[in-house]
Amino acid sequence: MSNLRAAVFAYSEVGHTCLKELLRQGTSVQAVFTHEDNPAETLWFPSVAALSREAGIPVFTPDSLGDEEYAMLLSLRPDVIFSFYYRSMIPERFLAIPPKGAFNMHGSLLPKYRGRACVNWAVLNGETVTGATLHHMVRRADAGDIVDREAVPILPDDTALDVSRKVAEAAGIILERTLPSIALGAAPRTPQNEGEATYFGRRTPADGVIDWAESAVRIHNLVRAVTHPFPGAFTFLRGKKLFIWKTQTGEHPSFDTPPGTVLSEDPLRVVTGRGVLRLLEWQFKDSDAQSPGAGDILGKEPEGETRPS
Repeated sequence: MSNLRAAVFAYSEVGHTCLKELLRQGTSVQAVFTHEDNPAETLWFPSVAALSREAGIPVFTPDSLGDEEYAMLLSLRPDVIFSFYYRSMIPERFLAIPPKGAFNMHGSLLPKYRGRACVNWAVLNGETVTGATLHHMVRRADAGDIVDREAVPILPDDTALDVSRKVAEAAGIILERTLPSIALGAAPRTPQNEGEATYFGRRTPADGVIDWAESAVRIHNLVRAVTHPFPGAFTFLRGKKLFIWKTQTGEHPSFDTPPGTVLSEDPLRVVTGRGVLRLLEWQFKDSDAQSPGAGDILGKEPEGETRPS
């Protein structure tokens, strides 16, 4: 497959996994476009830039994709463009350059979970399966014809990190399976069913706030969706921010106490809108905060802070 010339736009673990697979299959990667690492972000994935430089591939980290990058692609004359978790939309005119197509690897089973943070959203929503999808790129994000998909299970206690790693493995499997047909210019096309499409936007740290009126299962799913290395689910006690990193469900008695009430300290059990949630790992933002005790009520926010709508 050494005669296939590719321009690659990639980041994160899926980007690293897929670039490794391209190199393993002998693809001639002409250039890699990636992102500068954000020092404010916890980096839990290997570096696409480092892998590229080790392989002798030119690396570019533009703030945006404009005329300069377009002219560069024209000069490179790639057979294909691949986008693997690149965080910016690739302009439509770029997609018309390669004669054998432009392809994106998305972290869900399209047409479900188009958009951003798809793994986090799938865990939050209690899905039991997700996966990766390779699709032809078009002007609209995640809307092009499907080349191939690979499903992975989401287990009841899987975190978003666990699932992200499964999705990265699935992405590598897809690329291994489909690269020969892509090299021939004969990538499969299965139109997406627009009637089944769902879309989810980006998440922010503020979205991790816990509503104790929700069910224990729903709160458990939130914790799994945003625990390490993501910003975390949180609540408040005596004006102090309390992060909840790991929880356990299983108790479903009814209590005549407000949601958020601490039932016991060891184990730390909290009443929710439906069932009881056990807090296995938690941490105050401030080290001088007093531990929760029986009868405390979690969730009241300090004055001046409001919950996101």
